Amino acid sequence: MPSVTLFLCGDVMTGRGVDQVLPCPGDPRLWERGVRDAVRYVGLAEEVSGPIPRPVGFAWPWGEAVGELDDVDPDVRVINLETSITRSDDVDGDKVVHYRMAPENIGCLTVVRPDVCALANNHVLDFGRRGLADTLDALATAGIASTGAGRNLGEAVTPAIVPAGPSRVVVFSYGHWSSGVPLRWGATFERPGVALLPDLSDATADWVVDRVRRVKQPGDVVVVSLHWGSNWGYDIPADQVRFGRRLLDGGVDILHGHSSHHPRRIEVHHGKLALYGCGDLVNDYEGIGGYEEYRDDLRPLYFPTVDADTGDLVDLRITPMRADRLSLRRASVEDAEHLRRVFGSATHLARDGSLRLRL
Repeated sequence: MPSVTLFLCGDVMTGRGVDQVLPCPGDPRLWERGVRDAVRYVGLAEEVSGPIPRPVGFAWPWGEAVGELDDVDPDVRVINLETSITRSDDVDGDKVVHYRMAPENIGCLTVVRPDVCALANNHVLDFGRRGLADTLDALATAGIASTGAGRNLGEAVTPAIVPAGPSRVVVFSYGHWSSGVPLRWGATFERPGVALLPDLSDATADWVVDRVRRVKQPGDVVVVSLHWGSNWGYDIPADQVRFGRRLLDGGVDILHGHSSHHPRRIEVHHGKLALYGCGDLVNDYEGIGGYEEYRDDLRPLYFPTVDADTGDLVDLRITPMRADRLSLRRASVEDAEHLRRVFGSATHLARDGSLRLRL
């Protein structure tokens, strides 16, 4: 049977402290209440993990994840890029935290060869519509498809389509206000912005399903990437579960949820994979205290394999990584066991240190 293996992950935030250690750091100015210079976040990471050389290479923020990606060699790679790629100073003053990466540091993304960047999140317009335009241009120039944000609503809701052998992977990206996406960021037919869901009602789910059915062809694997929910906590609201299941029942093959800074449980619904919260992957959160109980230093890499004919999950491999000096390294067995408990009883620890899902 034909199958497709994907790479999925949580939030990729290459701005702020990460941008400052890369070869072409941008303006370190911040507009946060307590921190005004992004270099401070580099210092916080060094205080808990040790010195970070500067500048680092473009592969540094991914660390040992680069080798893992090469070993698995997935057919299609999808990330949620939660950073504006711009040197614009058109900061959204109504927001507290802002992420931007200098366009000259685009190598930080291309080094892991993403096929698609989901952009419907609460940081892609941190530096205004000019920053969004710069981001779209930077990704297009780098040959990376994007979805979930655009110069108008039509562009924002248009999926990214990537060939995968005889199949295609179709990626839709949507944001929801519960993740902090400002309502004013929603794209319209006349205004750039993100593909913003008005609510998580059955009617909205059916609208998404209708768009999926208009595009989906036999052999396609459809991913809906959703930026939703709170940053912390293991509970998944009932409306998210209902919404996600309705999508999966309607023709979506993988629900790719993110926004939470730590992973949440995994569900297989009628053979289809639901990742309600993938956690973070790349950011500068090392040394920031207050939520240690959630182990946001653990950063999973998700490799689902899907039957292209049915869309059913065939296998799920999860490689646990851990943040270390603004980079990633393989997590310990103890860390992997912690993630196993979070994901649920259907997961087990394999001999190679990865987590697998019992199907």
